Amino acid sequence: MNQLSDSLFAVSLLGYLLALVVFGVAETLRRTPARRPQVAVAVAAPGTVARPGAPAASPWLTASRASAGGAVAVAVATVAQAACLVTRAVAAGRVPWGNMYEFIVAVTLVGAATWLVLAARHPAVRPLGLYVASCAVILLGAAGLHLYTPAGPLVPALQSAWLAVHVSAAAVATGLFLVGFLAAVALLLRSRHERRSGGRSADVRDTLGARLPTEPLLRRLSFRMHSVGFVIWTFAVMAGAVWAEASWGRYWGWDPKETWAFISWVAYAAYLHAHATPSVRAPVAAWIAVVGWLTMMFNLFAVNLVFSGLHSYAGT
Repeated sequence: MNQLSDSLFAVSLLGYLLALVVFGVAETLRRTPARRPQVAVAVAAPGTVARPGAPAASPWLTASRASAGGAVAVAVATVAQAACLVTRAVAAGRVPWGNMYEFIVAVTLVGAATWLVLAARHPAVRPLGLYVASCAVILLGAAGLHLYTPAGPLVPALQSAWLAVHVSAAAVATGLFLVGFLAAVALLLRSRHERRSGGRSADVRDTLGARLPTEPLLRRLSFRMHSVGFVIWTFAVMAGAVWAEASWGRYWGWDPKETWAFISWVAYAAYLHAHATPSVRAPVAAWIAVVGWLTMMFNLFAVNLVFSGLHSYAGT
């Protein structure tokens, strides 16, 4: 089961990489200037009569077909990723998010599955697939290359029923924050494109921004992902405090992990407040969301691997 889980992880990573390439092809096709309708030349096969003025056949590979292919690749990768976690749980005999490697796999699974549901219900958000696939490749690549840990039992400190509650909530919240972060980045790109649409030379950011959903849609999407994720993250922090009291005899001790979990909570609370304040422009709120995601990544990587504290075992 451990070997099968590793193979499924490789399949999921390759699936996201394929999706990234296919979405890139779709963006390239969208950026290609539309050609004027061509007229077929009067060259006919033997025995047939050519019809001057007939339109030429449309190309087989179009941006919409490439985008659909990318979505299929993400769906296949998501299924393989879910199977990876299930087989790892069977191999380890526990919930499959007891270390950084497993946590990152769970987070990217939640993010990709959330985007698939959104893309199925709201076709306008499908261009975000390029960013979802990119983020999945980066996170899973880092997990597979530098954080991999064979399936096995947990250290005694993690052998608690609270692991399934606290870490599960944290993984779901982080996956939702991931989608909200990507929507915030897309909003910044879209806003920049709209500000520079007055004729100034465009670069790759303007090109990408032109293909993204409208700014109001991205703002709503980012807010909904962050608002739901904030509630779940609050529950995760509270559950972690209860677990800390049961394990260490105190609810809160300003351990580096606890401190940065609180910093992330404050950052996302600031984003929600900024979004609800009419005088705060949408790009400013989006930048606060980006800062919130950076605090999450600092908490995940730096705090686990660099800082010394009661949560240091989370990096192994």
